[in-house]
Amino acid sequence: MTARRGGVEQPIGRAYRDADLVEFMRRIGVQDPELLLDDPETVEWLTDPPHQWATQ
Repeated sequence: MTARRGGVEQPIGRAYRDADLVEFMRRIGVQDPELLLDDPETVEWLTDPPHQWATQ
């Protein structure tokens, strides 16, 4: 996962499920991240459909 702020991307970790993504977002100060997982302005999913995670 990368976080983009001011046009600069920073790697912040690897998510293996939605809960990981929510935790990373919380750590960087996103308010109510679970409500933003389906907001395309906030999260860019690289899978289709979203919320599909590869098995570890």
